[in-house]
Amino acid sequence: MMIRRYDYGSPIFTHAIAIPQPVCTDEMPRFTVEKNGESVSFRVQMDEDDQIFGLGESVRGMNKRGHRYRAWCSDDFSHTEDKASLYASHNLVIFSGKSGVFGLYVDDPGAVTFDLGYTRGDEAVITSENGNCSAYYIEADSLIGAVKEFRHIIGRSYLPPKWGLGYIQSRWGYTTEEDLREVAKNHRERHIPIDMLSMDIDYMEDFKDFTWDAKKFPDLKAMIADFKADNLRVVPIIDAGVKLCPGDPTYDEGVEKGYFVKKEDGSTFVGAVWPGKAVFPDFMRDEVRQWFGDKYHGMLEAGVEAFWNDMNEPAIFYSEEGLEDAYAKADEMRGKNIGVYDYFALKDAFTGMSNSMADYTRFYHDVDGQRIRHDKMHNLYGAMMTKAGAQGMKSFNPDKRHLLFSRASFIGAHRDGGVWQGDNFSWWSHILLNMRELAGMNMCGFLYTGADLGGFGQNTTEDLLQRWLQLGVFTPLMRNHAALGTRDQEIYRFRNWEQMRDTLTVRYALIPFLYSELVKAAMKDDMLFRPLAFDYPADKRACRVEDQIMLAGSCMLAPVYEQNARGRYVYLPEDMLMIRFRSAEDYDCIPMTKGDHWIDLAMNEFPLFVKKGQVIPLAKGAECVAQVDAVKLTLLGWLEHGTAFTLYDDDGESTAIDLDKGLTLVDVQVKDGDITAKAEGIALDTSRIILG
Repeated sequence: MMIRRYDYGSPIFTHAIAIPQPVCTDEMPRFTVEKNGESVSFRVQMDEDDQIFGLGESVRGMNKRGHRYRAWCSDDFSHTEDKASLYASHNLVIFSGKSGVFGLYVDDPGAVTFDLGYTRGDEAVITSENGNCSAYYIEADSLIGAVKEFRHIIGRSYLPPKWGLGYIQSRWGYTTEEDLREVAKNHRERHIPIDMLSMDIDYMEDFKDFTWDAKKFPDLKAMIADFKADNLRVVPIIDAGVKLCPGDPTYDEGVEKGYFVKKEDGSTFVGAVWPGKAVFPDFMRDEVRQWFGDKYHGMLEAGVEAFWNDMNEPAIFYSEEGLEDAYAKADEMRGKNIGVYDYFALKDAFTGMSNSMADYTRFYHDVDGQRIRHDKMHNLYGAMMTKAGAQGMKSFNPDKRHLLFSRASFIGAHRDGGVWQGDNFSWWSHILLNMRELAGMNMCGFLYTGADLGGFGQNTTEDLLQRWLQLGVFTPLMRNHAALGTRDQEIYRFRNWEQMRDTLTVRYALIPFLYSELVKAAMKDDMLFRPLAFDYPADKRACRVEDQIMLAGSCMLAPVYEQNARGRYVYLPEDMLMIRFRSAEDYDCIPMTKGDHWIDLAMNEFPLFVKKGQVIPLAKGAECVAQVDAVKLTLLGWLEHGTAFTLYDDDGESTAIDLDKGLTLVDVQVKDGDITAKAEGIALDTSRIILG
């Protein structure tokens, strides 16, 4: 095991590395390093069967080979296979093949391209476009070993409060207090489990950060207290852009103190987002992060305990300069017979205003007294906003875990909050993408993650939402979220809502297991989700599986992700027990042998595969995390001999996490066909354990 650091140009400090590494002066192993103008490239030859894992939030498979990716945090919710960039930039790749396991992390907050066998099938070329970076070469004897080495130097992953594993109902379009109360009422009256209600931009006063519309939400504090009494939390959105609005305290203070990003001539850069003209805090500065983070205190004082940060790539609809350029192009074309190429130019003048590279080169950041143009450190902006929010929440209550998740991110932000996988679509392919991104994001430290269940854009369907919820049962961040103008997709809107409710009961029954594994993964620099290649490196078939994923080392997931499917083919790399869930109380346990199988799965059924010789705990269903009984558990498994595992639990909120104090050993023994199980302080039911 080893990690070596190599510096090129003038690296920008990104906060990604928590344990500094010495700079090496020898040549980097395996990679050929090439400098071309400002850029620096790392080139490596690949064998035909080599695989590449990593890149966190990105399109296509878990094996990233064969495509060209670009680290550039992008406000683009059409996550099609041709996209080189999504909302986040996670610059880690790990190679596995004949020559062993090795990887490269490029610590560069600017654009980095990953040509992973796209130009030449036998060659990977990773290029820092700015040429100012630290490159970390990683070598290990296994894939999980390489990840653990990397995760160790980037620092411990963020952990949410336990109730953060509860179900979240969200929508862009909850415009009043009555909307939220109606959603809460329908969930509670129908006994649909839920812990959080998410508030999108509609709650704000004229889209101004840290405000709420007093007409639509007349008494925010009282509303939050009412929800809290019913074990419900409210999760408001905070955007990166601050409305250009003299008289608004956030805007006025930022202007007075010079906290917003500036153009080359020293004037404030003005872009536009939801409120129209907006300015952008310079999150690269410590004092700006502290100032912005303290702004969260007002809503925290009102009882808010969770936030989600958005539009922090940063998304820019247009700038004053970009809008003038577009108008100029329209004036130039006015009165002309516009042919095809002129038409394209006119259209592009307006559609190209959004998130344009020209705008990203128009403003600068102050980094330790040095002025750096934004595009040189673009990918760090969202991470630094997350750091600001985390600092603000910690300073408000340093002994309590905060719930915070973000859209844009960079490695390092994994210590401060979670990440949802961006504004996806109601497409079947996005169920599969959701699953595939889990492993890559875990490699980069992001454990608290999940996708918008049912899809954010376009109109979901009943079967799509139902199948997506079945995958969401296992993802730490479990949120149903939809865009303005799409059909309502709360569970209770659908004919088979009882079946979806039953699916959620499985999530809550698994909370003791999922919470335990999440905490252990964070504390041990481990992964909650892994490609099968990590656990079965000698099984060539398993190494190529792209629609199944390991969970917590003891289990495997194989979601249904095709329309109208009533089952699916599954490859078992070893003997496993299939638990076919319909609800927390209704499930089958079926022993299955290694190999290929067709699994029948009705619309309300979904599988969890448990390795032979392992057991998992299952609680009773509950309607919120606070009601989950973690001391009366049923054990599920397929045993021939005894086994033992550790279960972690704590108060769910304290920042003082101690594995030595919170772990309980669960010892299961099999003798003469009788099963006994012991665990201090926990009542264990072994009646669902199958003997081989």
